[in-house]
Amino acid sequence: MSNSAKFDRLQVIEKATQLYWQRGYHATSMRNLQDAINMRPGSIYAAFGSKDGVFKEALEHYAQQSLAGLSRARQQHSSPLAALKQMIHDTVVESRKDAPSCLCMLAKTVAELTEDQAELLSLAKHKLKRIEQGFAELLSEAQQQGEIGSEYDVDQLAQYVQVQIMGLRSYGKANDDAPLERMVEQMFERYLA
Repeated sequence: MSNSAKFDRLQVIEKATQLYWQRGYHATSMRNLQDAINMRPGSIYAAFGSKDGVFKEALEHYAQQSLAGLSRARQQHSSPLAALKQMIHDTVVESRKDAPSCLCMLAKTVAELTEDQAELLSLAKHKLKRIEQGFAELLSEAQQQGEIGSEYDVDQLAQYVQVQIMGLRSYGKANDDAPLERMVEQMFERYLA
């Protein structure tokens, strides 16, 4: 008879994601991780290989959730630009209320890690790029529907969107009274109209 895992892997990854998102990679000790996911070190190593293994799955989970948010917004709107605006609003404005950090977990990871953690750093960069590709796909659809002029390069617009989201989230963290909702509106009025 095989030993099957006696835990809900998705639930563990969700708890680990929340912890790493709040504290960052370096500030999360093995003890913090044990307490958050309610697993002993031996079980963590058996299930994930290491603290890094848990962190990798947390990064994957965070990225999947971000892309799922983009997909949900698209399903709720007939307009691709309206969907993008909704996703940005949710990410920048609404997430301030209940997210473990105002900052994007992936951007926070890229800022925190060095080449000493090259594999984790590379994964975080890759996931940011994948989300940017999701923006480009949505912007391409908006262009096909005539919401964005054909003269625009959707890959460059996707980069712009990514930079704006990171910047707005950082600005919101630094300024509690930041008018983020208005700033998101201006982003669309000036550059994505």
